[in-house]
Amino acid sequence: MTQDVEMADQAPPSKSLSSPDPSVLPHLKEIASLIETGAYAREVRRISRAVRLTMVLRKKLKASSLGAFLNYVLVPGSDVHSRLSSFLPKEDEHDMEVDSAPSGTPAPVKHPLPELEIYCYLLVLIFLIDQKKYDEAKACSSASIARLKTVNRRTVDVLASRLYFYYSLCYELTGDLAEIRGNLLALHRIATLRRDELGQETLLNLLLRNYLHYNLYDQAEKLRSKAPHFEAHSNQQFCRYLFYLGKIRTIQLEYTDAKESLLQAARKAPQAALGFRVQCNKWAIIVRLLLGEIPERTVFMQKGMEKALRPYFELTNAVRIGDLELFRNVAEKFSSTFGSDRTNNLIVRLRHNVIRTGLRNISISYSRISLTDVAKKLRLDSPNPVADAESIVSKAIRDGAIDATLDHANGWMVSKETGDIYSTNEPQIAFNSRIAFCLNMHNEAVRALRFPPNSHKEKESAEKRRERQQQEQELAQHIAEEDDDDF
Repeated sequence: MTQDVEMADQAPPSKSLSSPDPSVLPHLKEIASLIETGAYAREVRRISRAVRLTMVLRKKLKASSLGAFLNYVLVPGSDVHSRLSSFLPKEDEHDMEVDSAPSGTPAPVKHPLPELEIYCYLLVLIFLIDQKKYDEAKACSSASIARLKTVNRRTVDVLASRLYFYYSLCYELTGDLAEIRGNLLALHRIATLRRDELGQETLLNLLLRNYLHYNLYDQAEKLRSKAPHFEAHSNQQFCRYLFYLGKIRTIQLEYTDAKESLLQAARKAPQAALGFRVQCNKWAIIVRLLLGEIPERTVFMQKGMEKALRPYFELTNAVRIGDLELFRNVAEKFSSTFGSDRTNNLIVRLRHNVIRTGLRNISISYSRISLTDVAKKLRLDSPNPVADAESIVSKAIRDGAIDATLDHANGWMVSKETGDIYSTNEPQIAFNSRIAFCLNMHNEAVRALRFPPNSHKEKESAEKRRERQQQEQELAQHIAEEDDDDF
Protein backbone atom coordinates (compact mmCIF):
# COMPACT_ATOMS: atom_id res chain seq x y z
CA MET A 1 0.00 0.00 0.00
CA THR A 2 1.23 3.43 -0.70
CA GLN A 3 2.59 5.28 2.24
CA ASP A 4 -0.05 7.44 3.82
CA VAL A 5 0.81 11.08 4.28
CA GLU A 6 -0.49 13.03 7.23
CA MET A 7 -2.17 16.18 5.91
CA ALA A 8 -2.21 18.25 9.07
CA ASP A 9 -3.27 21.87 8.94
CA GLN A 10 -0.20 24.04 8.72
CA ALA A 11 -0.64 26.68 11.40
CA PRO A 12 2.11 29.21 12.01
CA PRO A 13 3.69 28.71 15.42
CA SER A 14 2.86 31.27 18.05
CA LYS A 15 5.45 33.53 19.59
CA SER A 16 5.70 31.33 22.65
CA LEU A 17 6.46 28.28 20.49
CA SER A 18 9.19 30.04 18.55
CA SER A 19 11.19 31.09 21.62
CA PRO A 20 14.80 29.95 21.75
CA ASP A 21 14.12 27.93 24.94
CA PRO A 22 14.57 24.26 23.94
CA SER A 23 12.21 23.08 26.64
CA VAL A 24 8.78 22.05 25.35
CA LEU A 25 7.16 21.55 28.76
CA PRO A 26 5.87 25.16 29.05
CA HIS A 27 4.34 24.87 25.59
CA LEU A 28 2.66 21.59 26.48
CA LYS A 29 1.18 23.28 29.56
CA GLU A 30 -0.19 26.06 27.36
CA ILE A 31 -1.79 23.45 25.11
CA ALA A 32 -3.27 21.70 28.17
CA SER A 33 -4.74 25.02 29.32
CA LEU A 34 -6.20 25.55 25.83
CA ILE A 35 -7.80 22.09 25.89
CA GLU A 36 -9.20 22.74 29.36
CA THR A 37 -10.73 26.03 28.24
CA GLY A 38 -12.22 24.42 25.17
CA ALA A 39 -13.66 21.53 27.19
CA TYR A 40 -15.38 23.79 29.73
CA ALA A 41 -16.63 26.21 27.04
CA ARG A 42 -17.50 23.32 24.67
CA GLU A 43 -15.58 24.96 21.85
CA VAL A 44 -14.25 22.35 19.46
CA ARG A 45 -12.14 24.91 17.60
CA ARG A 46 -9.88 25.29 20.63
CA ILE A 47 -9.29 21.54 20.70
CA SER A 48 -8.47 21.62 16.99
CA ARG A 49 -6.00 24.45 17.57
CA ALA A 50 -4.37 22.46 20.37
CA VAL A 51 -3.86 19.51 18.00
CA ARG A 52 -2.27 21.78 15.37
CA LEU A 53 0.11 23.26 17.95
CA THR A 54 1.03 19.74 19.04
CA MET A 55 2.05 18.87 15.48
CA VAL A 56 4.43 21.85 15.56
CA LEU A 57 6.08 20.43 18.68
CA ARG A 58 6.13 16.85 17.43
CA LYS A 59 9.82 16.70 16.47
CA LYS A 60 10.87 18.24 19.80
CA LEU A 61 9.13 15.72 22.05
CA LYS A 62 11.37 13.82 24.48
CA ALA A 63 10.70 11.22 27.11
CA SER A 64 11.71 13.63 29.89
CA SER A 65 9.28 16.30 28.69
CA LEU A 66 6.45 13.80 28.36
CA GLY A 67 7.14 12.38 31.82
CA ALA A 68 7.05 15.83 33.40
CA PHE A 69 3.86 16.67 31.50
CA LEU A 70 2.16 13.48 32.67
CA ASN A 71 3.08 14.37 36.27
CA TYR A 72 1.59 17.83 35.74
CA VAL A 73 -1.71 16.72 34.20
CA LEU A 74 -2.41 13.31 35.73
CA VAL A 75 -2.44 12.13 39.32
CA PRO A 76 0.84 10.25 39.99
CA GLY A 77 0.14 6.66 40.85
CA SER A 78 -3.22 6.53 39.07
CA ASP A 79 -3.96 3.80 36.55
CA VAL A 80 -3.68 6.12 33.56
CA HIS A 81 -0.44 7.66 34.81
CA SER A 82 1.14 4.28 35.51
CA ARG A 83 0.07 2.86 32.16
CA LEU A 84 1.36 5.78 30.10
CA SER A 85 4.58 6.10 32.10
CA SER A 86 5.36 2.44 31.44
CA PHE A 87 5.53 3.15 27.69
CA LEU A 88 8.16 5.87 28.11
CA PRO A 89 11.84 4.90 28.23
CA LYS A 90 13.62 5.49 31.52
CA GLU A 91 16.27 8.23 31.47
CA ASP A 92 18.93 9.45 33.86
CA GLU A 93 17.96 11.88 36.56
CA HIS A 94 20.10 14.68 35.18
CA ASP A 95 18.29 14.34 31.83
CA MET A 96 14.89 14.77 33.41
CA GLU A 97 13.22 18.07 32.68
CA VAL A 98 12.27 19.89 35.86
CA ASP A 99 9.53 22.46 36.07
CA SER A 100 10.85 25.88 36.99
CA ALA A 101 7.92 26.81 39.24
CA PRO A 102 8.95 28.34 42.62
CA SER A 103 8.92 26.00 45.61
CA GLY A 104 6.63 28.31 47.56
CA THR A 105 3.75 28.01 45.06
CA PRO A 106 1.17 25.31 45.73
CA ALA A 107 1.08 22.21 43.53
CA PRO A 108 -1.19 22.53 40.52
CA VAL A 109 -4.62 21.00 40.80
CA LYS A 110 -4.94 17.80 38.76
CA HIS A 111 -7.44 17.96 35.95
CA PRO A 112 -9.88 15.03 35.74
CA LEU A 113 -11.03 16.06 32.29
CA PRO A 114 -11.30 13.17 29.79
CA GLU A 115 -10.05 15.52 27.04
CA LEU A 116 -6.70 15.89 28.81
CA GLU A 117 -6.48 12.18 29.46
CA ILE A 118 -7.10 11.40 25.78
CA TYR A 119 -4.58 14.06 24.82
CA CYS A 120 -1.94 12.36 26.98
CA TYR A 121 -2.61 9.10 25.15
CA LEU A 122 -2.19 10.92 21.84
CA LEU A 123 1.11 12.53 22.88
CA VAL A 124 2.64 9.25 24.05
CA LEU A 125 1.43 7.41 20.96
CA ILE A 126 2.94 10.00 18.57
CA PHE A 127 6.23 9.82 20.49
CA LEU A 128 6.36 6.01 20.27
CA ILE A 129 5.66 6.00 16.54
CA ASP A 130 8.37 8.59 15.89
CA GLN A 131 10.79 6.48 17.94
CA LYS A 132 9.82 3.41 15.83
CA LYS A 133 8.71 1.48 18.92
CA TYR A 134 5.76 -0.07 17.16
CA ASP A 135 4.98 -2.85 19.66
CA GLU A 136 4.66 -0.36 22.51
CA ALA A 137 2.69 1.93 20.18
CA LYS A 138 0.22 -0.90 19.42
CA ALA A 139 -0.32 -1.50 23.15
CA CYS A 140 -0.75 2.23 23.82
CA SER A 141 -3.17 2.69 20.92
CA SER A 142 -5.27 -0.30 22.02
CA ALA A 143 -5.50 1.13 25.55
CA SER A 144 -6.50 4.54 24.17
CA ILE A 145 -9.23 3.03 21.99
CA ALA A 146 -10.61 1.11 24.98
CA ARG A 147 -10.76 4.40 26.92
CA LEU A 148 -12.40 6.23 24.01
CA LYS A 149 -15.30 3.75 23.93
CA THR A 150 -16.34 4.95 27.39
CA VAL A 151 -16.29 8.68 26.51
CA ASN A 152 -19.10 10.38 24.61
CA ARG A 153 -18.28 14.09 24.40
CA ARG A 154 -18.21 16.22 21.27
CA THR A 155 -15.06 17.99 22.47
CA VAL A 156 -13.25 14.62 22.34
CA ASP A 157 -14.13 13.97 18.70
CA VAL A 158 -11.12 15.82 17.25
CA LEU A 159 -8.69 13.97 19.52
CA ALA A 160 -10.49 10.68 18.88
CA SER A 161 -10.15 11.03 15.10
CA ARG A 162 -6.40 11.46 15.49
CA LEU A 163 -6.19 8.41 17.75
CA TYR A 164 -8.12 6.33 15.21
CA PHE A 165 -5.63 7.32 12.52
CA TYR A 166 -2.55 6.44 14.58
CA TYR A 167 -4.22 3.26 15.84
CA SER A 168 -4.53 2.01 12.26
CA LEU A 169 -1.06 3.29 11.36
CA CYS A 170 0.58 1.26 14.16
CA TYR A 171 -0.90 -1.99 12.92
CA GLU A 172 -0.13 -1.15 9.30
CA LEU A 173 3.53 -0.50 10.07
CA THR A 174 3.78 -3.94 11.73
CA GLY A 175 1.84 -5.71 8.94
CA ASP A 176 -1.12 -6.62 11.16
CA LEU A 177 -3.74 -4.42 9.55
CA ALA A 178 -6.27 -7.24 9.15
CA GLU A 179 -6.42 -7.77 12.93
CA ILE A 180 -8.22 -4.50 13.63
CA ARG A 181 -10.77 -4.59 10.82
CA GLY A 182 -13.54 -5.85 13.10
CA ASN A 183 -12.63 -3.29 15.76
CA LEU A 184 -12.72 -0.48 13.19
CA LEU A 185 -16.18 -1.59 12.07
CA ALA A 186 -17.37 -1.56 15.69
CA LEU A 187 -15.88 1.91 16.22
CA HIS A 188 -17.59 3.17 13.07
CA ARG A 189 -20.91 1.85 14.36
CA ILE A 190 -20.35 3.56 17.73
CA ALA A 191 -19.42 6.84 16.03
CA THR A 192 -22.58 6.65 13.90
CA LEU A 193 -24.80 6.09 16.94
CA ARG A 194 -23.12 8.97 18.77
CA ARG A 195 -23.40 11.24 15.72
CA ASP A 196 -19.64 11.75 15.72
CA GLU A 197 -19.39 12.93 12.11
CA LEU A 198 -15.64 13.53 12.08
CA GLY A 199 -15.08 10.08 13.60
CA GLN A 200 -17.35 8.51 10.97
CA GLU A 201 -15.34 10.09 8.14
CA THR A 202 -12.00 9.08 9.64
CA LEU A 203 -13.07 5.50 10.34
CA LEU A 204 -14.66 5.11 6.90
CA ASN A 205 -11.37 6.12 5.28
CA LEU A 206 -9.42 3.77 7.54
CA LEU A 207 -11.74 0.90 6.64
CA LEU A 208 -11.44 1.66 2.93
CA ARG A 209 -7.66 1.73 3.29
CA ASN A 210 -7.81 -1.56 5.19
CA TYR A 211 -9.79 -3.26 2.43
CA LEU A 212 -7.68 -1.79 -0.40
CA HIS A 213 -4.48 -2.89 1.37
CA TYR A 214 -5.58 -6.49 0.80
CA ASN A 215 -7.13 -5.81 -2.65
CA LEU A 216 -10.68 -6.31 -1.37
CA TYR A 217 -12.20 -3.81 -3.77
CA ASP A 218 -15.69 -5.34 -3.84
CA GLN A 219 -16.00 -5.23 -0.05
CA ALA A 220 -14.69 -1.66 -0.02
CA GLU A 221 -17.32 -0.59 -2.54
CA LYS A 222 -20.11 -2.32 -0.59
CA LEU A 223 -19.03 -0.51 2.60
CA ARG A 224 -18.75 2.83 0.81
CA SER A 225 -22.18 2.53 -0.80
CA LYS A 226 -23.93 1.60 2.47
CA ALA A 227 -22.08 4.01 4.78
CA PRO A 228 -23.65 7.38 5.70
CA HIS A 229 -23.21 10.15 3.16
CA PHE A 230 -19.76 11.77 3.36
CA GLU A 231 -20.31 15.37 4.50
CA ALA A 232 -16.63 16.46 4.25
CA HIS A 233 -16.23 18.11 7.66
CA SER A 234 -12.47 17.72 7.30
CA ASN A 235 -10.69 18.62 4.07
CA GLN A 236 -7.94 16.07 4.76
CA GLN A 237 -10.43 13.24 5.22
CA PHE A 238 -12.36 14.31 2.13
CA CYS A 239 -9.17 14.19 0.03
CA ARG A 240 -8.41 10.68 1.28
CA TYR A 241 -11.97 9.59 0.55
CA LEU A 242 -11.76 10.91 -3.03
CA PHE A 243 -8.43 9.11 -3.52
CA TYR A 244 -9.80 5.77 -2.32
CA LEU A 245 -12.98 6.27 -4.35
CA GLY A 246 -10.88 6.95 -7.46
CA LYS A 247 -8.91 3.72 -6.93
CA ILE A 248 -12.12 1.70 -6.52
CA ARG A 249 -13.64 3.24 -9.64
CA THR A 250 -10.46 2.51 -11.61
CA ILE A 251 -10.49 -1.17 -10.74
CA GLN A 252 -14.20 -1.31 -11.65
CA LEU A 253 -13.41 0.13 -15.13
CA GLU A 254 -15.34 3.33 -14.42
CA TYR A 255 -12.52 5.51 -15.70
CA THR A 256 -14.43 8.77 -16.15
CA ASP A 257 -15.61 8.88 -12.53
CA ALA A 258 -12.19 7.72 -11.35
CA LYS A 259 -10.43 10.52 -13.23
CA GLU A 260 -12.74 13.14 -11.73
CA SER A 261 -12.23 11.84 -8.17
CA LEU A 262 -8.44 11.54 -8.44
CA LEU A 263 -7.95 14.99 -9.99
CA GLN A 264 -10.23 16.56 -7.39
CA ALA A 265 -8.27 14.87 -4.59
CA ALA A 266 -4.99 16.19 -6.02
CA ARG A 267 -6.38 19.73 -6.28
CA LYS A 268 -7.87 19.80 -2.80
CA ALA A 269 -4.83 18.29 -1.04
CA PRO A 270 -2.64 20.72 0.96
CA GLN A 271 0.64 21.76 -0.60
CA ALA A 272 2.53 20.20 2.31
CA ALA A 273 1.09 16.73 1.50
CA LEU A 274 3.53 16.11 -1.36
CA GLY A 275 3.49 12.32 -1.11
CA PHE A 276 -0.29 12.20 -1.24
CA ARG A 277 -0.44 14.47 -4.29
CA VAL A 278 2.19 12.33 -6.03
CA GLN A 279 0.09 9.20 -5.53
CA CYS A 280 -3.03 10.98 -6.81
CA ASN A 281 -1.19 12.12 -9.93
CA LYS A 282 0.23 8.64 -10.61
CA TRP A 283 -3.18 7.04 -10.60
CA ALA A 284 -4.72 9.95 -12.52
CA ILE A 285 -2.08 9.59 -15.27
CA ILE A 286 -2.83 5.88 -15.65
CA VAL A 287 -6.58 6.52 -15.76
CA ARG A 288 -6.20 9.22 -18.40
CA LEU A 289 -4.09 6.88 -20.52
CA LEU A 290 -6.74 4.19 -20.21
CA LEU A 291 -9.32 6.74 -21.39
CA GLY A 292 -7.22 7.39 -24.49
CA GLU A 293 -6.00 10.80 -23.32
CA ILE A 294 -2.40 11.95 -23.23
CA PRO A 295 -1.57 14.04 -20.11
CA GLU A 296 0.14 17.37 -20.67
CA ARG A 297 3.86 17.67 -20.05
CA THR A 298 3.22 20.17 -17.25
CA VAL A 299 1.65 17.36 -15.19
CA PHE A 300 5.05 15.65 -14.98
CA MET A 301 6.97 18.87 -14.29
CA GLN A 302 5.19 19.89 -11.08
CA LYS A 303 7.47 21.11 -8.34
CA GLY A 304 8.88 18.25 -6.28
CA MET A 305 7.27 15.54 -8.44
CA GLU A 306 9.66 15.31 -11.41
CA LYS A 307 11.65 12.34 -10.09
CA ALA A 308 8.65 10.44 -8.74
CA LEU A 309 6.67 10.81 -11.99
CA ARG A 310 9.59 10.00 -14.31
CA PRO A 311 8.54 6.33 -14.86
CA TYR A 312 5.02 7.44 -15.74
CA PHE A 313 6.39 10.06 -18.13
CA GLU A 314 8.29 7.41 -20.08
CA LEU A 315 5.23 5.16 -20.00
CA THR A 316 3.09 7.98 -21.39
CA ASN A 317 5.62 8.57 -24.16
CA ALA A 318 5.46 4.88 -25.17
CA VAL A 319 1.65 4.97 -25.25
CA ARG A 320 1.65 8.21 -27.25
CA ILE A 321 3.98 6.78 -29.91
CA GLY A 322 2.22 3.42 -29.99
CA ASP A 323 5.49 1.46 -29.80
CA LEU A 324 4.76 -1.90 -28.16
CA GLU A 325 8.45 -2.79 -27.78
CA LEU A 326 9.23 0.49 -26.01
CA PHE A 327 6.18 -0.04 -23.81
CA ARG A 328 7.46 -3.49 -22.75
CA ASN A 329 10.92 -2.11 -22.02
CA VAL A 330 9.53 0.69 -19.83
CA ALA A 331 7.27 -1.75 -17.98
CA GLU A 332 10.24 -4.05 -17.25
CA LYS A 333 12.60 -1.22 -16.36
CA PHE A 334 10.29 0.29 -13.73
CA SER A 335 8.53 -2.90 -12.65
CA SER A 336 9.60 -2.40 -9.02
CA THR A 337 8.20 1.14 -8.98
CA PHE A 338 4.91 0.06 -10.52
CA GLY A 339 4.75 -2.84 -8.08
CA SER A 340 5.19 -0.60 -5.04
CA ASP A 341 2.54 1.77 -6.42
CA ARG A 342 0.24 -1.21 -7.11
CA THR A 343 -0.39 -0.12 -10.68
CA ASN A 344 0.95 -3.27 -12.41
CA ASN A 345 -2.53 -4.54 -13.29
CA LEU A 346 -3.48 -1.18 -14.79
CA ILE A 347 -0.33 -1.09 -16.91
CA VAL A 348 -1.20 -4.53 -18.30
CA ARG A 349 -4.51 -3.02 -19.42
CA LEU A 350 -2.60 -0.28 -21.25
CA ARG A 351 -1.11 -2.79 -23.71
CA HIS A 352 -4.34 -2.73 -25.73
CA ASN A 353 -4.23 1.08 -25.90
CA VAL A 354 -0.66 0.98 -27.18
CA ILE A 355 -1.60 -1.47 -29.92
CA ARG A 356 -4.62 0.61 -30.90
CA THR A 357 -2.53 3.81 -31.09
CA GLY A 358 0.08 2.08 -33.26
CA LEU A 359 -2.66 0.68 -35.50
CA ARG A 360 -4.17 4.15 -35.89
CA ASN A 361 -0.80 5.55 -36.96
CA ILE A 362 -0.42 2.72 -39.51
CA SER A 363 -3.92 3.36 -40.85
CA ILE A 364 -3.11 7.04 -41.40
CA SER A 365 0.27 6.34 -43.03
CA TYR A 366 -0.73 3.52 -45.44
CA SER A 367 -3.69 3.25 -47.78
CA ARG A 368 -3.13 -0.51 -48.04
CA ILE A 369 -0.84 -2.75 -46.00
CA SER A 370 -0.58 -6.50 -45.49
CA LEU A 371 -1.40 -8.05 -42.14
CA THR A 372 2.13 -9.49 -41.98
CA ASP A 373 3.59 -5.98 -42.12
CA VAL A 374 1.03 -4.81 -39.55
CA ALA A 375 2.21 -7.54 -37.16
CA LYS A 376 5.85 -6.54 -37.74
CA LYS A 377 5.20 -2.85 -37.19
CA LEU A 378 3.20 -3.54 -34.04
CA ARG A 379 5.98 -5.94 -32.91
CA LEU A 380 3.58 -8.63 -31.82
CA ASP A 381 5.46 -11.42 -30.04
CA SER A 382 2.72 -14.07 -30.15
CA PRO A 383 3.16 -17.55 -31.76
CA ASN A 384 0.82 -16.61 -34.66
CA PRO A 385 1.28 -12.85 -35.15
CA VAL A 386 -0.66 -12.66 -38.45
CA ALA A 387 -3.82 -14.14 -36.93
CA ASP A 388 -3.47 -11.85 -33.91
CA ALA A 389 -3.02 -8.85 -36.19
CA GLU A 390 -6.15 -9.81 -38.10
CA SER A 391 -8.23 -10.06 -34.92
CA ILE A 392 -6.82 -6.77 -33.61
CA VAL A 393 -7.62 -4.96 -36.86
CA SER A 394 -11.13 -6.44 -36.96
CA LYS A 395 -11.86 -5.33 -33.42
CA ALA A 396 -10.48 -1.82 -34.08
CA ILE A 397 -12.68 -1.47 -37.18
CA ARG A 398 -15.75 -2.70 -35.28
CA ASP A 399 -15.10 -0.27 -32.39
CA GLY A 400 -14.60 2.63 -34.80
CA ALA A 401 -11.00 3.25 -33.80
CA ILE A 402 -9.87 3.21 -37.45
CA ASP A 403 -11.72 3.82 -40.71
CA ALA A 404 -10.64 0.86 -42.85
CA THR A 405 -11.75 -2.45 -44.36
CA LEU A 406 -10.22 -5.90 -44.07
CA ASP A 407 -9.53 -8.01 -47.16
CA HIS A 408 -9.40 -11.55 -45.78
CA ALA A 409 -8.71 -13.16 -49.14
CA ASN A 410 -5.54 -11.18 -49.84
CA GLY A 411 -4.62 -10.51 -46.21
CA TRP A 412 -4.71 -6.73 -46.54
CA MET A 413 -5.96 -3.84 -44.48
CA VAL A 414 -7.31 -1.14 -46.79
CA SER A 415 -7.67 2.31 -45.22
CA LYS A 416 -10.38 4.59 -46.47
CA GLU A 417 -9.30 7.95 -47.78
CA THR A 418 -9.61 10.71 -45.26
CA GLY A 419 -12.10 13.21 -46.62
CA ASP A 420 -11.69 16.95 -46.39
CA ILE A 421 -13.89 17.90 -43.46
CA TYR A 422 -13.97 21.53 -44.62
CA SER A 423 -15.86 20.48 -47.72
CA THR A 424 -18.78 19.43 -45.51
CA ASN A 425 -21.18 21.39 -43.31
CA GLU A 426 -19.58 20.26 -40.04
CA PRO A 427 -17.38 23.39 -39.56
CA GLN A 428 -20.41 25.59 -40.22
CA ILE A 429 -22.50 23.68 -37.68
CA ALA A 430 -19.74 23.84 -35.04
CA PHE A 431 -19.19 27.56 -35.66
CA ASN A 432 -22.93 28.23 -35.43
CA SER A 433 -23.23 26.37 -32.13
CA ARG A 434 -20.38 28.45 -30.64
CA ILE A 435 -21.96 31.70 -31.79
CA ALA A 436 -25.31 30.64 -30.31
CA PHE A 437 -23.61 29.80 -27.03
CA CYS A 438 -21.94 33.24 -26.84
CA LEU A 439 -25.17 35.05 -27.69
CA ASN A 440 -27.05 33.04 -25.11
CA MET A 441 -24.49 33.93 -22.45
CA HIS A 442 -24.72 37.62 -23.42
CA ASN A 443 -28.51 37.61 -23.14
CA GLU A 444 -28.42 35.93 -19.74
CA ALA A 445 -25.85 38.47 -18.53
CA VAL A 446 -28.06 41.35 -19.68
CA ARG A 447 -31.09 39.87 -17.91
CA ALA A 448 -29.05 39.49 -14.74
CA LEU A 449 -28.12 43.18 -14.62
CA ARG A 450 -29.73 45.29 -11.88
CA PHE A 451 -30.72 48.91 -12.51
CA PRO A 452 -31.68 51.46 -9.84
CA PRO A 453 -35.47 52.03 -9.70
CA ASN A 454 -36.87 54.88 -11.81
CA SER A 455 -33.44 55.72 -13.16
CA HIS A 456 -34.96 56.46 -16.57
CA LYS A 457 -37.28 59.12 -15.20
CA GLU A 458 -36.39 62.75 -14.72
CA LYS A 459 -35.26 63.88 -11.29
CA GLU A 460 -38.03 65.55 -9.28
CA SER A 461 -37.75 69.24 -8.56
CA ALA A 462 -37.30 70.72 -5.06
CA GLU A 463 -40.94 71.91 -4.96
CA LYS A 464 -42.32 68.47 -5.80
CA ARG A 465 -40.04 66.88 -3.22
CA ARG A 466 -41.36 69.23 -0.50
CA GLU A 467 -44.96 68.44 -1.45
CA ARG A 468 -44.26 64.70 -1.32
CA GLN A 469 -42.59 64.95 2.08
CA GLN A 470 -45.48 67.03 3.45
CA GLN A 471 -48.00 64.47 2.25
CA GLU A 472 -46.01 61.68 3.87
CA GLN A 473 -45.88 63.55 7.19
CA GLU A 474 -49.66 64.17 7.12
CA LEU A 475 -50.31 60.52 6.36
CA ALA A 476 -48.06 59.38 9.21
CA GLN A 477 -49.77 61.81 11.64
CA HIS A 478 -53.19 60.55 10.55
CA ILE A 479 -52.16 56.93 11.12
CA ALA A 480 -50.77 57.79 14.58
CA GLU A 481 -54.05 59.50 15.55
CA GLU A 482 -56.02 56.44 14.48
CA ASP A 483 -53.76 54.23 16.63
CA ASP A 484 -54.41 56.46 19.67
CA ASP A 485 -58.14 56.17 19.08
CA ASP A 486 -57.88 52.37 19.09
CA PHE A 487 -56.40 52.41 22.62
